Amino acid sequence: MSIPHALTIAGSDSGGGAGIQADLKTFSALGAYGMSVLTALTAQNTQGVSAVHPVPADFVAAQLDAVFADIRVDALKLGMLANAVIIHAVADGLRRYAPQYVVLDTVMIAKGGHPLLQADAVGAIRSALLPLASLITPNLPEAAALLGCAPADSEDAMRAQGRALLAAGAQAVLMKGGHLGGAESPDWLITPEGETRFSQLRVATRNTHGTGCTLSAALAALRPRHADWPATVAAARDYLHAALQAADRLAVGQGIGPVHHFHAWW
Repeated sequence: MSIPHALTIAGSDSGGGAGIQADLKTFSALGAYGMSVLTALTAQNTQGVSAVHPVPADFVAAQLDAVFADIRVDALKLGMLANAVIIHAVADGLRRYAPQYVVLDTVMIAKGGHPLLQADAVGAIRSALLPLASLITPNLPEAAALLGCAPADSEDAMRAQGRALLAAGAQAVLMKGGHLGGAESPDWLITPEGETRFSQLRVATRNTHGTGCTLSAALAALRPRHADWPATVAAARDYLHAALQAADRLAVGQGIGPVHHFHAWW
């Protein structure tokens, strides 16, 4: 097939480890042509986020229109969307252009604890974006926020919450179990066709900045080349695992450093 075209709609990370920067690196590493629509600017580094500047919603829509007016989009990843007005602008664009694959990474809080989504915007994600996403990729706190319940504390609870998100309108859910702790990092893919468990041993590194962005971007880049979501998830997780294993080869910042997106080359 031709080279896949992948579009990310997300915020910028001035430190380069997450957000738009991580998405474009992931797309390139996995052989997809990357495009971007910026929703917010962040002032951040490996030690945290110090400021967030949302992009006006009409300009977010203008960027999205410009891409779709000229360039084929095979898959699309949604990351940091900042507020409800931007969420609705993006949802309007998705309904208008109907891309085949939409991966929704429900970004709400940065690793250092800084909020990346206004509190009143969680309902907008639930009502406006869940039905439009081919796959959503919440971690345990994000899934709990979407459902209005306590975070899952076991894999059985993860599976139950994944099924609840399907009932709420999601087409498929990848419940990420990194917050469970333990030697393994389990994920559960929940679809109307069934449930699939994925797990690998945790990598002993503190350099985990951008893992969620990288995984969701990998899912978008790889989906056009795989037959279904289980095969796509397996390939995306393998890529992220290798990027984590190589993360300590980088020496970026004094805090939580990024994963190594280009571990296969340098």
